[in-house]
Amino acid sequence: MDFEFKERYGMDDLLEIMRILRSENGCPWDKVQTHKSIRMDFIEETYEACEAIDEEDSAHLREELGDVLLQVVFHSQIEAEQGNFTFYDAVNDVCQKLVERHPHVFGNVKADTVGEVLSNWNDIKQESHGQETYTDTLKGVSHSFPALMRAQKVGKRAKRAGMDFPDVQSAVESLRSEIDEVISADKEHEAEELGDMLFSAVNVCRLKGYDAEELLTRSTGKFIDRFEKTEDLIRCEGLDMKALDIDKLDSYWERAKKLK
Repeated sequence: MDFEFKERYGMDDLLEIMRILRSENGCPWDKVQTHKSIRMDFIEETYEACEAIDEEDSAHLREELGDVLLQVVFHSQIEAEQGNFTFYDAVNDVCQKLVERHPHVFGNVKADTVGEVLSNWNDIKQESHGQETYTDTLKGVSHSFPALMRAQKVGKRAKRAGMDFPDVQSAVESLRSEIDEVISADKEHEAEELGDMLFSAVNVCRLKGYDAEELLTRSTGKFIDRFEKTEDLIRCEGLDMKALDIDKLDSYWERAKKLK
């Protein structure tokens, strides 16, 4: 195999390494992968990069961004083998998109505030995607997004058409109404009402300026932390969690809440 080992590799080296791995004499695993077989890898690497950002860990972020880039190169190589496009075609497309959507930098459009920039961006994006109605923009939100993220994006786009709550309190009242409907729903309709309740909760988060996906992630982490403290308290007394009734568990849970 004709391969040059280096002290420091570049972008072209990464592309060549991937080409070799996918070649006839390459890696048995790499060369049989498809877009679908490595789809979840892409998602997992992206979330791991996000985790590094949350941790404010530059070394970890450097590693994870490399892993994300590997996924981009992997999918590009699969397409190149099929004669559809190359990595450099994707690079060209995103460069053209950035120039097109920043006419206030690369053209003569005036946009002095963040709001004006976002407004221009959305208008250009809508036109480039052939979205002629507000409904088209809502349908354009990816179905592959996590449900909370998708709900929040749909709500934001509906707001552009004027379809939104006048204030946070109105959204809270809507949430209360949905909770009441969950309580009174019969078995046939309770799943639908639970979904409506979750969507209303996302709207409250959005109108208060929070990201619902991030808030739920934090709350899940908080639950795990409090669960661990509760279990530690119970185990320290030589007891088994599963052997305790709900009232006893609640008492330990309340004690755990007071621990730092």
